Amino acid sequence: MKLYLRIFILLVITIFIVGCNNKQLDMEKPNIEENKQPTDSIKDKIRAMSLEEKIGQLMIIGFDGIDVNEEIRSFIEELKVGGFILFSRNIVDENQTLTLLNKIKEENSNNDVPLFLSIDEEGGRVSRLPKSFVKLPEAMKVGNRNDKNISYEFGNILGRRVSSLGFNINFAPVLDINSNSQNPVIGNRAFGITIDQVVDNGLEVLLGMREMGIIPAVKHFPGHGDTNIDSHIKLPKVNKTLNELKAFELVPFMEAISKDIEIIMVAHILYPNIDDNNPATMSSKFIQDVLREDLGYDGVVISDDMTMGAIVENYTLEEAALSFIKSGGDIALICHGKDNPKKVFERIKEAVDIGDLKEKDIDDKVYRILKLKKKYDLEDKIITTIDLETLNKDTKELINHIKR
Repeated sequence: MKLYLRIFILLVITIFIVGCNNKQLDMEKPNIEENKQPTDSIKDKIRAMSLEEKIGQLMIIGFDGIDVNEEIRSFIEELKVGGFILFSRNIVDENQTLTLLNKIKEENSNNDVPLFLSIDEEGGRVSRLPKSFVKLPEAMKVGNRNDKNISYEFGNILGRRVSSLGFNINFAPVLDINSNSQNPVIGNRAFGITIDQVVDNGLEVLLGMREMGIIPAVKHFPGHGDTNIDSHIKLPKVNKTLNELKAFELVPFMEAISKDIEIIMVAHILYPNIDDNNPATMSSKFIQDVLREDLGYDGVVISDDMTMGAIVENYTLEEAALSFIKSGGDIALICHGKDNPKKVFERIKEAVDIGDLKEKDIDDKVYRILKLKKKYDLEDKIITTIDLETLNKDTKELINHIKR
């Protein structure tokens, strides 16, 4: 009897131990469903792209002509460019512009990634739209009125005007503070001469544009307001420290970052006290250290036009563009010269081939670009009509509000 009792007790203990072990195994066994990571469609798309397709996304380019030509076709088919910028040289009237942009979209229909279609439309003297559009006043008049509702409506009208033709990026608003009376390039393009004027009005303008589905691109980081040289012609130099910039010029950009601004344009300005070798466009100290790390910006960084005098009078275009990309920039803006986009494209590809630039770094840039295109649901959608009469009526009403 005692033997049976011992056997029974041993069986109970064995069952208990096995049960505990199994429970422990179940606890340690990974839950595949819980640990399964959601797929990232943007990363999937990038993995499917060739190196050439990825490099193409790093450029927005200008072109000559008022209709689709072989130059545009080669940019789309061979270079797979990420977008275009139009100037007055490309624009005759609203119908021609609408047709041109529609044709560009059609040419891109075989590519998986939609195009950025951009323009400089600030109001005042920087306006590329057809003359049939009622002219908006310059930013300084909006800043002097200093009414947030009016500034928001100003951005709204800007957005409606450019979106009516098929654009999706506007290189505005200007967030420079016009603190130098001798400034030959900013002047009344700024909303004012004080931080508050620029912040209070500039931010409302970008929010107004954004509401209309237009991507605002603020400029010119880290600030072009205290220069006495036009960077279209020569390289300006500003002898300010980083602390001085943070206390003044950088404030509007910091405020824009707090509003999740999607694109920041970097200026061709040399700040010897911060980087005595490179203008901001080619400086990792400005783009990576200040903008990315210090200010916490994780959006798209675009250069000012790389064919401006500040660059091409001091550097070769392709080396300057590569320096911009290596320093943390995402999109090189190349506005002039039909051979220039290919030169930049080939120089970037060469840098990857020889190990001077990591393809992983390009992937990170393309991720930011595609993420932005997805955020705004960009597609190469054809626009058939434009209600210019209503647009002009609303523009006139806004102008009257600004004048009061």
